[in-house]
Amino acid sequence: MLESAKIIGFLLTKDYDQARAFYEGKLGFQFISLDQFALVMKVGGHMIRIVKVPDFSPLRSTVLGWEVEDIEAVSAWLQKQGVALEKYPFIQDQELGIWTAPTGDKVAWFKDPDGNVLSVSQHNTA
Repeated sequence: MLESAKIIGFLLTKDYDQARAFYEGKLGFQFISLDQFALVMKVGGHMIRIVKVPDFSPLRSTVLGWEVEDIEAVSAWLQKQGVALEKYPFIQDQELGIWTAPTGDKVAWFKDPDGNVLSVSQHNTA
């Protein structure tokens, strides 16, 4: 039943204006609505509900990610948008912030204004 259903992602924010500026202005998400329950954005046919809470500590692990076909191009685009990619010590490509796993999969991480960890990844299909 759920295999054809669309995903709805949930994120937390302390500031709707900052969250909207980041997700719409930098990542290019489509603004849908803002009400007393959530800031609603759409990306790739999927809904993201960003819920305002007065205080929270963001998780130190990825909370939302996107599978992409060309991680180098996407990482470069993110940097041009003003998004700082995380430069963890284990990352091989410090310029683009891309880590290559032993399997050949690649991941780059970045944070939203609230410190939520997001990622883009390219998976080895060989």
